Amino acid sequence: MTEAARTGRGIALEDLQGIRDRVRLRKPQRVTLHAWSFHQLGHFIAYKAARAGVAVVWVDPAYTSQVCSACGHVAKKNRPDQETFACTSCGFAEHADVNAARNIAARGETGWAVSHAA
Repeated sequence: MTEAARTGRGIALEDLQGIRDRVRLRKPQRVTLHAWSFHQLGHFIAYKAARAGVAVVWVDPAYTSQVCSACGHVAKKNRPDQETFACTSCGFAEHADVNAARNIAARGETGWAVSHAA
């Protein structure tokens, strides 16, 4: 939050509304998912961002973990395991969370530009 305010940037968050209805998990994983309030966390971030004068953009979460942030190629095989991202098209490799964060940031920039177009 402080960095976004200092640099005049915004924050992009995945719109995870309805995630509990969309995902299929084993019972132990469901317990973890339902114990975490994505909605509440998002509102806390949005509230604090508004107080700091930082814009928040909600983006579509579809395929953010499967899209290559370098070339845009989408494939399930780009995620060989939970923490690894390796593009099957261009060969780009990165930690999966970092790659997904880049995709969310890019969608946030696009969403901001569209919503504030003159």
